[in-house]
Amino acid sequence: MRARPDRVMSMALDLGPPALAYVVAAVLLAGIVRGYSGFGFSALVMLSVSLVVAPARLLPVVLLLEIAASAYMIPAVVQAVDWRRLGLLLAGIAVSTPVGVHLLARLPEDAARVMVSALVLAAGGAIAAGLSVPDRGGRLLPVSTGLLAGGANGVAGVGGLVVVAMFLSTGAAVATTRATLVALLFATDVVAIGAAGWQGLVGWPTLLAFGVLVLPLFAGIAIGGRLFLGTTPDRFRRFVLGILLLLALAGIVRAAL
Repeated sequence: MRARPDRVMSMALDLGPPALAYVVAAVLLAGIVRGYSGFGFSALVMLSVSLVVAPARLLPVVLLLEIAASAYMIPAVVQAVDWRRLGLLLAGIAVSTPVGVHLLARLPEDAARVMVSALVLAAGGAIAAGLSVPDRGGRLLPVSTGLLAGGANGVAGVGGLVVVAMFLSTGAAVATTRATLVALLFATDVVAIGAAGWQGLVGWPTLLAFGVLVLPLFAGIAIGGRLFLGTTPDRFRRFVLGILLLLALAGIVRAAL
């Protein structure tokens, strides 16, 4: 006899039916954002679901869902990926992520959250002001962006927000921005889930929760992908700006409470 999904989730995350419905809805909505923009899923789920699930238990599930999201999206976006820039971004991220983790281990939690929120607000402000960064196809911009993103990723897992701000400031095509973010998140999340497994954070409850939540995730991505097909560069920019500001303000409010 097969276990009902709600009972599986109860075993995995120790939640009652109302909380389970809340988690599924949060994953669905975050999946729509991911399908449309190519980023934002982890930050939105961690902000919303950590209200009912301990972050240490939630993070491995979110990482698995992020990997599944990228694997689901990559076949449709692979031709639009800027592979050269992706490699340079990953080089910078690989160098600075340990620095961010080091800061996370030593900074008070609220101080780290405010610092990252300020960074996200600055990125949102740059996009709102229409900041244009000269891009001559060299290595300096993507590597330096990767260094900054890696630090932000190590502190609070928001490196993708830094990268999307760079793409929008250079005037890159929205399809290229979205596709390269999908590939970038796949690479970084595979490394992150490996680290989580090494620390003993991935077990059967993690896999059970993933098995249930991957369905609303894929449904959300499908909806978001359809919405992206009809988007314009200006609409995409406004949407990304709204997500950046929402996440930054949520982080500041959470630190203040």
